Amino acid sequence: MRILVTGVTGQLGYDVVSCLKERQLECIGTGSSDFDLADADAVREYLMQYRPDIVIHCAAYTNVNQAQQEQERCRAVNVDGTRAIALACRELGAGMVYISTDYVFPGDGTQFYETDDRKNPQCVYGRTKYEGEQAVQEILEKYFIVRVSWTFGAHGNNFVKTMLRLGRERQEVRVVDDQIGSPSYTKDIAAVLCDIAVSEKYGVYHLTNEGVCSWAEFTQEIFRQAGIGAKVIPIPSSEYPTPAKRPLNSRLSKRCLDEAGFARLPQWQDALARFLKELS
Repeated sequence: MRILVTGVTGQLGYDVVSCLKERQLECIGTGSSDFDLADADAVREYLMQYRPDIVIHCAAYTNVNQAQQEQERCRAVNVDGTRAIALACRELGAGMVYISTDYVFPGDGTQFYETDDRKNPQCVYGRTKYEGEQAVQEILEKYFIVRVSWTFGAHGNNFVKTMLRLGRERQEVRVVDDQIGSPSYTKDIAAVLCDIAVSEKYGVYHLTNEGVCSWAEFTQEIFRQAGIGAKVIPIPSSEYPTPAKRPLNSRLSKRCLDEAGFARLPQWQDALARFLKELS
């Protein structure tokens, strides 16, 4: 079995490749220097040369705010690039794992979103990721769509690293407290993602660490575990406006994992502790 992973320079792609190698599975990790996702011919040429049995597509345009201004580039990567990979997979008879996001949902209410709940993305990034999902489903039969959220890992920028820096620079940090989700460690995601990828249990999954919190509560736990004395000042999202609308509700149901027989990820507090140890 040969596996190609896009986005190897990102935090999830890096950990997925590391996990596959630990399991002694033949794989290759690719980045933007290998091919431009917006160039369909380049995508097809690379995949035809490597001829993978599975593509785990972690690469994406992920700058949520900048996407509001760079809509064409965001769509070229997240939609057209995803479609190009799906078409190549169909030609090769390969399976595809597409990494998506909680942003495909409207982000309101307090319910845990099931995989088939109504989609209504509220920003350009969310819309393009949902259109990527639709492209995969239209083109392929052998596909997995895996939605993740609030990710943090050692190989890339993320919220935890930012809060560690701010907490050491300032006496207090203002953080929104009305957006609720599940902080998720890319090493934990990668382990179950690899289980999913080599199975034939095709479909849509949610993959986050267990438990939910607000960004402010997440920051408080980061500071507590890291021994940082800065004070966290909870604020509403209205006091921290951003170009792209963020979902207030990013709760994702993991019933899909239970039904397919895949393990749930550990509690997010445990994941954070292991991540801080990795950083140190």
